Amino acid sequence: MLGLLFMAKKKKKNTLEETVLLIQQGDRYLLDEIINSYKPFIAKTVSSVCKRYIYETDDEFSIGLIAFNEAIEKYSTERGNSLLSFSEVIIKRRVIDYIRKQSKNQHLSFDLTNDTNEEETAGTIIVNELSLDEYKKKNDEQLRKDEIVHFQKLLTTFDLSFSDLVENSPKHVDARKNAIIAAKLLVENEELKEMLFNNKRLPIKQLEKMVDVSRKTIERNRKYIIAIALILSSDYVYMKDYIKGVLNT
Repeated sequence: MLGLLFMAKKKKKNTLEETVLLIQQGDRYLLDEIINSYKPFIAKTVSSVCKRYIYETDDEFSIGLIAFNEAIEKYSTERGNSLLSFSEVIIKRRVIDYIRKQSKNQHLSFDLTNDTNEEETAGTIIVNELSLDEYKKKNDEQLRKDEIVHFQKLLTTFDLSFSDLVENSPKHVDARKNAIIAAKLLVENEELKEMLFNNKRLPIKQLEKMVDVSRKTIERNRKYIIAIALILSSDYVYMKDYIKGVLNT
């Protein structure tokens, strides 16, 4: 019986995060295996940014591969998120950076064309710069909308809505900062984070021991703290920037 248990344990498949730790220790074979296995995930993530189907021959897909490899190198279980959640953020950021860089390069290339007709060149530069800027703005706007729609659905699973957040957001900057700090501490504690997602309620009693504010304050800002914790636990690039902005004010 012990032999069978040992064999069963031996055959147990490593989780993705455990495999990544082996890769970080130098297992290059596993690295190639993981990258090949997750090419569909990479393509899907890149496509969500580019708003079109991405093929493996596209430059954007190559950027996604490099970003996925970067995520594997930088990933740590202490971050609290899964590798896929972490890598999705990295891939999206790198692809957005690539698109912006390409836009700038195109601006330069326009400036080098049509030397024989300066007036026409100037007009072409202005038109194309406006088009590229408009594309960037629309792309950023769409990504923000996607985040908001996804976040709105997530809120409903906690019996919350945007109107709840508007009504219950702390009015003062210091109060908002304290609430965000409380949410960060919650997310960084795996046990409390699990309690939040499993029970769909804020673990006020446990959180009270970790923060410098009263239980009454935590209860008053309960909905706001939950919302911030959900943002920090997910891959909301733009909303996380908002949180950084609040903390830096």
